[in-house]
Amino acid sequence: MESILADYHKDTNEITILEGAKQENWVEVCTRYNDDVERICDVTAIESYTGLYECFDDANKGVFYLVNEDKRLFKLRRKHFLSNIGKGENSR
Repeated sequence: MESILADYHKDTNEITILEGAKQENWVEVCTRYNDDVERICDVTAIESYTGLYECFDDANKGVFYLVNEDKRLFKLRRKHFLSNIGKGENSR
C-alpha cells in the first residue's frame, strides 16, 4: 500500500499533495508513528488514493497522508486489533 504526505484544510476539506513529497510504504509510515493513526475521510478527487489519514507523533502533532487502501489494510487492522485485546498471534 502506497501513501504520500499531504496537506489538509479542515475548514474547506481541501486536500493537496505536498510539493516534493515522495511515495512511502503505508505500513512503514504507521510503524514510524507507532500505529497512532486515524482515518479522516474517503478520497475520490485525487486519483490513486482512497483515504486520508492523520498520523500523530510523540508530541501529538498530526500530519496527513493520502493512502491507496487495499484488502491488506483491513487484514492488518484486524490483526492489530486482536493483538491489542490479547487475542493476536503475538499475545499468547
